[in-house]
Amino acid sequence: MSSTPPVAEQATTPRRLIEMQGIDVVPDSQRTARPSDLFWPWFAANVSVFGLTYGSYLFGFGISFWQASVVAVLGIVLSFALCGVIAISGKRGSVPTMVLSRAAFGVDGQKVPGLISWLTSIGWETSLTITATLATATIFDRLGWSSGTATKIIACVVIAAIIVVCSVLGYHTIMKVQSILTWVTGAFTLVFMAMTISHIHWAAVSAMPSGSIAACIGALVMVMTGFGLGWINIAADWSRYQRRDASNGAIVFWNTFGGSVAPLLLVVFGLLLAGSDEKLAAAIPVDPIGALAGILPTWILLPFLVVAVLTLISGAVLGIYSSGLTLLSLGINIPRPAAAAIDGIILTLGTIYVVFFAKSFLAPFQSFLVTLGVPLAAWAGVMCADIVARKGPYDEEGLFDRNGRYGAVNWASIGVMVVCSVIGWGLVINQFSDATYNNWQGYLLEPLKLGHHGPDGWEGTWPWANLGVIVSLLLGFVGHLVLNGGTIKRQEDRA
Repeated sequence: MSSTPPVAEQATTPRRLIEMQGIDVVPDSQRTARPSDLFWPWFAANVSVFGLTYGSYLFGFGISFWQASVVAVLGIVLSFALCGVIAISGKRGSVPTMVLSRAAFGVDGQKVPGLISWLTSIGWETSLTITATLATATIFDRLGWSSGTATKIIACVVIAAIIVVCSVLGYHTIMKVQSILTWVTGAFTLVFMAMTISHIHWAAVSAMPSGSIAACIGALVMVMTGFGLGWINIAADWSRYQRRDASNGAIVFWNTFGGSVAPLLLVVFGLLLAGSDEKLAAAIPVDPIGALAGILPTWILLPFLVVAVLTLISGAVLGIYSSGLTLLSLGINIPRPAAAAIDGIILTLGTIYVVFFAKSFLAPFQSFLVTLGVPLAAWAGVMCADIVARKGPYDEEGLFDRNGRYGAVNWASIGVMVVCSVIGWGLVINQFSDATYNNWQGYLLEPLKLGHHGPDGWEGTWPWANLGVIVSLLLGFVGHLVLNGGTIKRQEDRA
């Protein structure tokens, strides 16, 4: 009934299995992780001081401190809880997230969401490398060191090289590194917060006016796409090493807790800083980490740079490791290190473009998040529904066999994802003048009387809410249950 995974997906020796695990099934002998182990990669990847910059981004929606705080809590916790649901499938199937996606979309049909996932991961890796590169140049300038073009190029290449090398080392090495980074970066982040607390002026923060419900929803969508939904396509890559008898509830909890605890603290503190200083809030969109460094004394800038870059690298390592796995799941028959190298080249070129040619960091980044966030949300809805509907373990052999239990293509699932994406893109808009390539979005807003596009841009409240992401997620969940509930039951009856 099944076919053997291709050579690129296999491991030939125990040593190779540990360090070079591809998209093949993780054997039980290597599945020794506990749910609490999931805390380390998720915390280390999200403790970055970059989380502080979301204070400026959220205030950009015209909402108050209290509204932004509620939005942050809801968006962060809910989005990482969804990651926890996806992580359950890793325990059940012992393979990476996008291979598990074959159960819902078919062995060949998975290539559609797989491509979206790969592009999303590449974008995240690139954005983290961009932030680290800009931070290096800014801090070098404040220290009186060289901060010109050569410095930026060297910083970009070195940071990208570190990310690629770490990802090549594999799961076990990454987990060890992340556990160390958790303590180091977490402790220094607390030091940074202690040193900048004097910049907070509660009178200015509390005086910020409240915004509309639509503005809050728009901010909520941004938080969800910027945090948990940005990781959801790789959530099972780390849980596939969990024991088969691990508790589903514990897996969801440790994913959610590990991913949420640092961002919750950082975003709220970032709101206090941005609300206290208009100049800081305006500088963050151009150079997020560099702007934060501007409120620190000179003597601590170098350790701040090191820790800031390490936290960004930590997140990028998880991304590039998983994007390499996604590339393999698309049928690219190359070793995992080669896949990481390809992603590293793309990451470097993308960073060079944004650092040297793009006018703004925030605009392309936010526009990118919303655009890919729509189909990714639709995929997440389908996957969450699929995981909830399935009661037993996956047919691990069938995930590699187009003639097996899950078939070659599940056209109903692909149809759900396409329809949800088309609807979702019609309910989001491009909000940035230097991201004009997305001006085609929002085509359903006027027909549904949710807004009007005038000579000066969109008018009304709801166009800015980016409802399409949430709508795609919910429709994907419901659509998959309705159209594929019977299919899932028949597949499980074949066990």
